[in-house]
Amino acid sequence: MTIAMTDVAPQDAGLASGLVNTTAQVGGALGLALLATFATTRTGDLSARGDSLAAALTGGYHLAFAIAALLMVVAILVALFVLQSDRAGAGEASLEQRATAEPACSEAT
Repeated sequence: MTIAMTDVAPQDAGLASGLVNTTAQVGGALGLALLATFATTRTGDLSARGDSLAAALTGGYHLAFAIAALLMVVAILVALFVLQSDRAGAGEASLEQRATAEPACSEAT
């Protein structure tokens, strides 16, 4: 949330916050629906294969948790690379500003 709101102009803060919250809610709902679908499909396949209900449910949940863990790893990697490139760009801009800025005070002799 903080990262998404970092470069937003004050007059657009409400709109940006609403968009970020809406995106998070919709993304969470869609993600949960997809994971539940994968788990249910896997459970049905294992049950049809002859596994017990407990084993089939466990297999379905294992698949859903594995997919969720993989998605979290991908999200962390994306965040690291995006934040790293943003910090590098900000650092370069800061160095340019310091190099071109006039001295704040000059010594009188």
